[in-house]
Amino acid sequence: MTEESLGRKEEKPMRIGKVGWALGKAAAVGAVAVGAYAFALRPWHLKWGATSEEVNRDLPGDDLVPNPDHQATHAITINASPARVWPWLAQIGQNRGGFYSYSWLENLAGCEIHNADHVVPEWQTIRTGDVLWLHPRETPLPVLFAEPDRALVVGGATPVEFEGATEVEGGTWCFFLEPVDEHKTRLIVRIRWSRKPGFRSRFYDYFLLEPAHFVMERKMLLGIKGRVEALAESSAPQAIRAA
Repeated sequence: MTEESLGRKEEKPMRIGKVGWALGKAAAVGAVAVGAYAFALRPWHLKWGATSEEVNRDLPGDDLVPNPDHQATHAITINASPARVWPWLAQIGQNRGGFYSYSWLENLAGCEIHNADHVVPEWQTIRTGDVLWLHPRETPLPVLFAEPDRALVVGGATPVEFEGATEVEGGTWCFFLEPVDEHKTRLIVRIRWSRKPGFRSRFYDYFLLEPAHFVMERKMLLGIKGRVEALAESSAPQAIRAA
C-alpha cells in the first residue's frame, strides 16, 4: 500500500469530523435561538403594551374558548375618547377599511386590502351576526358581539371530539375600549384560539402563527392610534367622508 493511498484513507475521517462539528455547532446555535425565543421574546410579544391587570382580566368572548392553546393580549394608549376610536374599529375588514397594518404583506397572500385613511359613514354599521372578511376567498369571521364605543368580538369556537373527550376548536378576536379619562383610551386587543392537538399544529402556532400575528397586530394598533390622533387633532369634519 502506497503512502498516497494511505493519505486518501485518512482524509475521510477528517471530513466526517468536520461535518459532525458543523452539525453540532448548528444544533447548539439552534438550541440557543429556540431558548431565547421561548423564554425572552415570546413572553414579551404575547403581552406587548399590556399591563398585568389587562393580561389577566376577563374580556368579552373569553368564555367561548375557556382553555385556549394560545392567548395574546396587546394594548396601546390612544389620546382620544372611545367615541373617536370606535369608528375606526367599526370599519375594519378586507372589503371595508382594511386592518391598518402591513397591507403589502397581506396582499402578497391575495387579501386585496386597502387601508382607509379616513372614516367612511357607509361602513359604520356593524352588528352581531354580521361577518368580518379577512380574505376574499376564505370563509369570513362572524361578528359575535358589537357594542359601539366599547367592544367588538369576532370569531367562533366549535366543540370537537378527540380521543373520547370534547374539546373546543376555533378562536375569538376581541377589541376592547377602556376609557382612561375624557381624552385617553386604552385599546386592548386579545386573541384566543385552540387548534387540533398534535406536534405539527403546535409547532406551526408557536413558531410561525404567533410571531406573524404579533407583527401584524402591533402595526394595526399603531395604525389605529396614528389615524385616530391625527383626526382628533385636526377636528376637521371633512376628514369623515364617503369612500
